[in-house]
Amino acid sequence: MHDIICPHCKKIFKVDEAGFANILKQVRDHQFEEELKERILITNREKENAIKLLESNFQNKLQQHINSKNEELTKKEIDLNLLKAKYEKYLAEKLQQKDSELTELKNQLTNAQKDKDYAIKDAVALTVKERDELKLKIEHKDSQHKLQEIAIKDKYEIEIKSKDEQIERLKDMKIKLSTKLVGETLEQHCEIEFEKLRSTAFPKAYFQKDNDSKSGSKGDFIYREFDEQGIELISIMFEMKNENDETATKKNNESFLKELDKDRTEKKCEYAVLVSMLEQGNDLYDTGIVDKSYQYEKMYVVRPQFFIPIISLLRNAALNSLKYKAELAVIKAQNVDIVNFENELNEFRDSFGRNYRIASEKFKLAIENIDKSIEQLKKTKENLISSENNLRIANKKAEELSIKKLAKGGRLQLD
Repeated sequence: MHDIICPHCKKIFKVDEAGFANILKQVRDHQFEEELKERILITNREKENAIKLLESNFQNKLQQHINSKNEELTKKEIDLNLLKAKYEKYLAEKLQQKDSELTELKNQLTNAQKDKDYAIKDAVALTVKERDELKLKIEHKDSQHKLQEIAIKDKYEIEIKSKDEQIERLKDMKIKLSTKLVGETLEQHCEIEFEKLRSTAFPKAYFQKDNDSKSGSKGDFIYREFDEQGIELISIMFEMKNENDETATKKNNESFLKELDKDRTEKKCEYAVLVSMLEQGNDLYDTGIVDKSYQYEKMYVVRPQFFIPIISLLRNAALNSLKYKAELAVIKAQNVDIVNFENELNEFRDSFGRNYRIASEKFKLAIENIDKSIEQLKKTKENLISSENNLRIANKKAEELSIKKLAKGGRLQLD
């Protein structure tokens, strides 16, 4: 229990713990509310004062900023006025300078026009003088020019004629390909070529005209060669056929093969060779040695320049074949396998074919080189003819040239 004294009546009364706590709570709540209200009032006053202070400071700073900007604007306006004044002064000076330069240019133009007039007068006088000199030179050189034109024309005509002759010679060389058939027949040519090499290359060979016509026909030449024991190594029946470009009736090589094969058989020759100048321009025959064995056994067609090479090839083949036959006999006698012999024989055949192809390619290359030479000479001829035409045109222009035309071209007024 607690004794409580009333502040008004001074009377003492007792209260228990619960009541005392309730009274104490009421007192405290009331005091707290009073203090809270007082604190809120103080806080509101401080807040208002702070706001007023902030507003005052902001107004001061704003005013300072405005004053600063006004000062800057004033300063820039002053600078702008100064710059404007300087620019106006600069423009005035430039205008004055340009006026001076324009005046000077006008004076220079006037002086240049005077110099131009003087120069035109001097040029006219010089041109008139040159015109008179040119007239004299033209009159002096007219006769020389005509003589030179005649001389050049004759020179070009001689050169063109020479080139034409050279073209004809090359055409003839292409047809005959260094066989030297001028003044000789094809048979004579082949016989001479063989005789040149008989003592060195074919010392034991028989090469004579075929004069036996008992069967009704005969070839031109028969080639036979024998070994040391008198055994025939090789035999060839030759037929030579030539035909000029002017011949009205043209024959081909095929028309002679059958008769040649018949002569070869009757004269018991192993090979038959047609040496032919027929069908010029035919790539098949112009490339070299043509094998006709698919039509007639052991038959060949060659151009004259391959007359000696075909004999050498067939002769070498016969010699190698004889050697292999002898070796084969020895091997067979010794019961030795002949496989190696067959391989060597095949190798020989391949070598023979390769040599034949090489000879054909060289012949074709020779033909192409001659064709190129002919084309080059034709171009040279065309250039010479074109040069003659240009000289004729130049001469015509020189003849049509006159002093009046020259003066007109120079814009001069002749008296």
